[in-house]
Amino acid sequence: MTATAAATTADETEVERRVVHRVVLPPDADPDTLPLYVDFTMARASTPVEKRDDKQLVIPPALHPAMSPAEAGANVLGRRSLALNDGSEASFAAYFSAFPAAYWRRWTDVASVRLSVRLSGPATVAVHKSNARGFTQRVDLVQATDGSVDVDLPLAPFGDGGWYWFDLYASDGAVTMESAEWSVEASAARQRSSASIGITTFNRPDYCVAQLHTLGSDDSLADVIDRIYVVDQGNDLVQDQPDFPEAAERLGDRLSVIRQGNLGGSGGFSRSMSETLDAGQSGYVLLLDDDIVAEPEGIARAVAFGDYARTPSIVGGHMFSMFEKSTLHAFGERVNRYSFWWGGLEGTEERHDFSLEPLRTTRWLHKRVDVDYNGWWMCLIPVEALREVGLSLPVFIKWDDAEYCLRAGAAGIPTVSLPGAAVWHVPWQDKDDAIDWQAYYHQRNRWVAAMLHSPYSRGGGLPRISFASDVKHLLQLQYSAVELRLDALEDLLEGPEHLHATIGTTLGEVRAKRATFTDSIIEKNPGAFPMTKRHRPPPRGKVPTQPKGVPAALASALTGVAKQFRSVRPEATHVPEERVATMAAKWWRLSHLDSAVVTSADGTGASMYIRDPKKFRAYLRRSARLHQRLIRDWSRLSAQYRRSMPEFTSPEAWKETFAHNGSGDDD
Repeated sequence: MTATAAATTADETEVERRVVHRVVLPPDADPDTLPLYVDFTMARASTPVEKRDDKQLVIPPALHPAMSPAEAGANVLGRRSLALNDGSEASFAAYFSAFPAAYWRRWTDVASVRLSVRLSGPATVAVHKSNARGFTQRVDLVQATDGSVDVDLPLAPFGDGGWYWFDLYASDGAVTMESAEWSVEASAARQRSSASIGITTFNRPDYCVAQLHTLGSDDSLADVIDRIYVVDQGNDLVQDQPDFPEAAERLGDRLSVIRQGNLGGSGGFSRSMSETLDAGQSGYVLLLDDDIVAEPEGIARAVAFGDYARTPSIVGGHMFSMFEKSTLHAFGERVNRYSFWWGGLEGTEERHDFSLEPLRTTRWLHKRVDVDYNGWWMCLIPVEALREVGLSLPVFIKWDDAEYCLRAGAAGIPTVSLPGAAVWHVPWQDKDDAIDWQAYYHQRNRWVAAMLHSPYSRGGGLPRISFASDVKHLLQLQYSAVELRLDALEDLLEGPEHLHATIGTTLGEVRAKRATFTDSIIEKNPGAFPMTKRHRPPPRGKVPTQPKGVPAALASALTGVAKQFRSVRPEATHVPEERVATMAAKWWRLSHLDSAVVTSADGTGASMYIRDPKKFRAYLRRSARLHQRLIRDWSRLSAQYRRSMPEFTSPEAWKETFAHNGSGDDD
């Protein structure tokens, strides 16, 4: 590779280029997020090996705690500028700074990328690349004093994975990196367009206004964002926040606040999709959750990638934890079509902490992953998709994002989860929405999505897995969740007409029904329940643990089921036998108790679970009957939902629903 000066000779014609990936640094040099932007550990990709008893023990690479700029002899001067003391070094082999070459190689027609680094002072710039196996190679070494260093780099070697990045060394005195960026030839783009942003909010006005301030204060988004639609579906309004006027003034006529009844995420995002289509101004609609913190540079990157994508493509961003800001929630997700359940792609890891394991030393991060869908915490959808496959399913929440990407994929519009485009969001570990009011939507919408997209006869493994989940919840004494799950299946059997008809009313009905169950009542006061009292001590003095192996699991399940047919001691209905932490509240533990106080997932309260043999028998019969009917009627129902899908996802159908659910005044 050859580094060239920024200027060209008189007989050369500089090809027009577009910056698609600027190197940025966190505002205020936030120490929690800094490891996502720059790596001061300079950790190498080779895996350390230690000999022990004549055998090689592989030690996990990295686990180098991130260094602060002061420890590294560096100083973050702003969003784009970094100073290094004499003899110091910094690597931009970091999530937000390295260039995801494999994704540009796979999904665009771009043949090469140019790295441009603008410097003040003497420096050494070392350019590196990696391959899909995570092995690295230095491809260029440039000695520079002042001005711009340009390095042109081919994308051909990145068929299955790999990144480009550069390391900066203050080799002969202090040096300042004024800016760095990655650019490609403008002519390789399929189009040059901009985006409208859609934010759905429900009683999170503080988060939402903070996000508006971020979007309005970043100059790099001025030519990227056409409109921002805030669809406010709550009663604690965004417009009533004291700092809203300042954000609104900054955004000017680009901001539109729309009031409508609570139609969930699918209704709010469909409203933004519909408004974007009607305005006819944008090439994309970018969906953002209301309770996220965005990296504005990621928004610009997503739009640029969409412009260069070989065909119209959905471009998703990753999700980092709001509480552990250097921790990535998931790198890529898929839908298992047999069980029809979502999850991380094989070969990736959840909850990856870049402050402990930098990009350079984490080999699995270098393999390109091709996803089925991307969550709607950040998801850029081209208007071609809206015209081709319609808007969201009218399902309120859950499965709307996954189903939409499956639907678009079937129409030839792929989804790409793009590294370097991401937001921070509240993580899932402090929630258990499978047993609260959302259990209804989890169950119904999973089945709706399966009826629309499952390639297996009678839904593959879904009916069996769904019935087993009901049994598990019954053994865990979670009767409210089972009631909602079975209600969901009964509504499913009514056919697709119920989706739009009930989207604005189901939530209230679900909440009201759930409130009648003891296991749904959360007491915030730790002393609200009596001290525990066991009628009999646990067998051999041991608390039940997760069975190991199929025989042990079967034996535990059989004894647990047998327990459900025995009467409950009257005292146990008001004096709990045990207190059980939420992590331990599993079927093999609760199925052997008459009652227990169980901590809520977020730790703020607890509920009383009381075994009820009559409910167990009734729900078991009802679940078996419904699942048998669904298996029997699968072909007919699936055909009905698939035949009706173009109508109930159409902009016209959604506009009727908006009109019937209090759209309110627009500002």
